[in-house]
Amino acid sequence: MKQVLTVILVLALSLPMVAAGENGASKEVPDVETIVNKANIVAYYQGKDGKAKVTMTITSKQDQKRQRKFNILRKDTEDGGDQKYFVYFQKPADVRKMVFMVHKHADPDKDDDRWLYLPALDLVKRIAAGDKRTSFVGSDFLYEDVSGRSLKEDTHELIRTTDELFVVKNTPKKPDTVEFSYYNVSIDRKTYVPMKMEFYDQENKLYRVIESTKVEMIQKIPTVVKSVVSDLKTGSKTEMEFADVKYDIDLEDIFQERYLRRPPREVTR
Repeated sequence: MKQVLTVILVLALSLPMVAAGENGASKEVPDVETIVNKANIVAYYQGKDGKAKVTMTITSKQDQKRQRKFNILRKDTEDGGDQKYFVYFQKPADVRKMVFMVHKHADPDKDDDRWLYLPALDLVKRIAAGDKRTSFVGSDFLYEDVSGRSLKEDTHELIRTTDELFVVKNTPKKPDTVEFSYYNVSIDRKTYVPMKMEFYDQENKLYRVIESTKVEMIQKIPTVVKSVVSDLKTGSKTEMEFADVKYDIDLEDIFQERYLRRPPREVTR
């Protein structure tokens, strides 16, 4: 299953570019549309579905640590299309049995459907579209980081190419709906795994960084198994580690509101 990195989106540049390799030989560089589409598939659409166990560690500026453990499940309609996510919390006790569910829509004109089940209140809450860039259960990850942005919400420019990375600048088409002015994504040239995302505020100052710090091959699929987001303004950071990652497990349609209160065993175990 893919780590929850936000967004790599599409700007149409029609012609391939050429860059020099280490030995001076030319290397063909794909157009930015090809790069961002491939990276998006690698980040969010590997396999037709997937499951992982996640350990989230939140560390404050004062080095105080909090930990959360949850299972995350994903099912795709098609590559690059709509998706469904189901997140079931196991620890600590104050969030046990809490559920976050998303029906993600690829169409940017259609808001994602998001639900949060709060067991202490036995309450199912719909999360408004405007809440998607708020903290995910008190961590430095955002709700939108978990399920990603639509591929058409930003414009993109390939600003740098090295022997190892493509670097893409992403600028929101509707800047009044987000807190960042733009973000840069560094994408591994061999695997198309997004390795680093750097967010800049309205004063063009770097304030938030997401890094893929460990990548493994699982079922022949390059998989981010550890990622870290750092808030440079508050000094806090959150690390997510993914274990027992599985793809193509033939998930049933568990992504329904009626399962929020009583998830099936394949979600909870």
